[in-house]
Amino acid sequence: MTLISLVRGDITEEHVDAVVNAANSSLLGGGGVDGAIHRKGGPEILSACRDLRASHYGRGLPTGQAVATTAGRLSARWVIHTVGPVWQPDDDRSALLASCYRSSLRVADELGAATVAFPAISTGVYGWPMDDGARIAVQTVRDAPTLVTEVRFVLFDDVAYAAFEAYV
Repeated sequence: MTLISLVRGDITEEHVDAVVNAANSSLLGGGGVDGAIHRKGGPEILSACRDLRASHYGRGLPTGQAVATTAGRLSARWVIHTVGPVWQPDDDRSALLASCYRSSLRVADELGAATVAFPAISTGVYGWPMDDGARIAVQTVRDAPTLVTEVRFVLFDDVAYAAFEAYV
């Protein structure tokens, strides 16, 4: 069984095997968690992402899928990039959000990662309501068949922490 824990803080500071990046489909950096991971991890991450774009993901990483790169200068060994869905009130995209968590854990298993840190995927600029995002994230991780022994949800503020705490 996977231990689920909550941390209020900065995901780039986590000492885990893999940090999950709430990436955009270009894999070339952006704002929020994506920008922070690229800035702190250094140019090695961007270089690895460019290689992925040149080889397997010429059109970008599809929403709900995940892929790993080096973690560059982060304490983690790998960064698992996943593209969350943009929330749309008239279109249930919750299966895509759940797929981000499942796909990231599948990649973590392939890498042999025992500890993984997740942000609250899609709940920032992609507009997913925090409470619903927390519910989907925690339930998906609980239900996922994975060898990962610990999942940490690293949450940037008190609102996100409280939302996740309600489901853990």
